[in-house]
Amino acid sequence: MTLSHPVAVITSDEQALIVASDLAEDFKRDSALRDRERRLPHPELEVFSRSGLWGISVPREYGGAGVSNVTLAKVIALIAQADGSLGQIPQNHFYALEVLRVNGSEEQKKRLYAEVLAGQRFGNALAELGTKTAHDRVTRLTRDGRGYRINGRKFYATGAIYAQRIPTSVIDENGVQQLAFVPSNSKGLTVIDDWSGFGQRTTGSGSVVFEDVFVAAEDVIPFQTAFERPTPVGPLAQILHAAIDTGIARAAYEDALHFVRTKTRPWIDATHDTATGDPLTLKSFGHLSIRLHATEALLERAGEFLDKAQADTNAETVAAASIAVAEARAISTEISLAAGTTLFELAGSQATLREHGLDRHWRNARVHTLHDPVRWKYYAVGNYYLNDENPPLRGTI
Repeated sequence: MTLSHPVAVITSDEQALIVASDLAEDFKRDSALRDRERRLPHPELEVFSRSGLWGISVPREYGGAGVSNVTLAKVIALIAQADGSLGQIPQNHFYALEVLRVNGSEEQKKRLYAEVLAGQRFGNALAELGTKTAHDRVTRLTRDGRGYRINGRKFYATGAIYAQRIPTSVIDENGVQQLAFVPSNSKGLTVIDDWSGFGQRTTGSGSVVFEDVFVAAEDVIPFQTAFERPTPVGPLAQILHAAIDTGIARAAYEDALHFVRTKTRPWIDATHDTATGDPLTLKSFGHLSIRLHATEALLERAGEFLDKAQADTNAETVAAASIAVAEARAISTEISLAAGTTLFELAGSQATLREHGLDRHWRNARVHTLHDPVRWKYYAVGNYYLNDENPPLRGTI
C-alpha cells in the first residue's frame, strides 16, 4: 500500500529542516480550527507523508537520509509548534523504526524500510488497560501454521487510525514480548476512534481490537530483547516526546508575544500603556524566554548524546543518552505547561475565547506530558549523578 502521489526523497539534515519549516507554516494555518472541531488531519498527513519526512531516520545504507537525532528532534518540534497533534502522530512511527534498526533481521530492514520510503506510515498498538503495571501486556501471539494469530485490545494507540501498518506489542507462547508489524487492513483488526482527551484532540489515540488477526512470521520482530541489553530505543522514544512538548511550548510563547503586542489589555496601568513599558509583562516574558531557550538547548544536547549512543552502543553511552534525554524531557514538561499558563495570564479572559483557540496549547501540553511521569526523570537523573547508577533499560527513560 503506497500513497497516491510520489514521495519526495530527502537526502540531508539541512533539507529535512527546510521541508519541515515549510510544512509547519502550512500546518499552522488551520491548527486551531482542527482542534476546535476535532477535524482529523487526513489531508495534512498525506502532505506530511509525501514530503519524505517520515523516512528521514531510515539509515543511509537502506536508502534513507539517516539524519541525526538532533535534526529528528528539531523536525518534530517544528511540526508540533504548528500543530501539537500532528507533531505527536509520527512519534511511534520513528520509535518502531528504531526497534527495527536494533532488532530486525536484514530482510526485515530492507523490506520495511522500503515501505516507509514509499510513503507508508506506522502507527502503534502498545498500551493496554487493566494490567497490573503500565509495562504489562496480555495481548497474545499464538502460532498458526506459517504465521501467528493475535488476540487482544489496545488503547492510546496514537496514529493507528492513520497508519498502513500498526506495530503491536504482543506476548508469545513463551511469555516473551514481540513487536508485530500488522497491516492495518488485516481481517479481524478494528481501529476505534474513541479518543476523547481534552487536549491533543486529533492524534487519533483511540483503541485497536485484534480478533484472530493473522500476521506473517516475517512481520514479527523481537521487542523485549531491546530492553534486555543497552540499546538507544528508550531514549529515542523519549527525545521525541521532549520535542513535542518543546514545540508546544514554543507555539504558546509565540502566540503570547503576538497577543500582547496586538491586543488591547485594559488592566495595564495607564503609566505603562504599551507592551514594552509594562514591567510585569516584561518580567513574565523574560522568565519564560530564558527557560524556553534552555529547553531547546537541552533538546539539542540530548540529540547529540543519542547520536553517540547509536554510533557506539554500550552501557555507558546508552546511560548517558538516557540521562541527557531525561533532562530535556523534564524541562520540556515544565516549560510547555508554564508557557500555556503564562499565555492565559498575559492575555486574560480573551485567551479562553474559542475563536482564538489559544487554550489548546495548555490543553495539549497537559495531556501529552502525562504520557509518563516526569518525577521519575528527576529520580533517574539524581541517582545517576549522585550514586553513579545507570537508569533502567525501558522505553520511558
